[in-house]
Amino acid sequence: MILTTTDTISGRQIKEYKGIVAAEAVIGVNVIRDLFASIRDFLGGRTRSYEKELNKYRQKLLEELQEQAAEKGANAVIGINFSYEMYESMLMISVWGTAVVVE
Repeated sequence: MILTTTDTISGRQIKEYKGIVAAEAVIGVNVIRDLFASIRDFLGGRTRSYEKELNKYRQKLLEELQEQAAEKGANAVIGINFSYEMYESMLMISVWGTAVVVE
């Protein structure tokens, strides 16, 4: 399955559009992790624990897109977009794209 943020795939032609695929995750933010992240932010540096969690969820959501696209008979998802929103102590990650059949 080809996944891309672009609207085309170089060297491939889109034969059929199968529709939009989307996945979301709402993540509760751990209070202890928040405390250490705040300390690290204050002192400078990256908060690796958050980065690891974001990467894990981003990969899971991309897997969900692939599953949805395959169910629609597609072999690629184009125009993939990510959105990150913070609501109090919750983080929402959304991903969406267009399932297509390419030659």
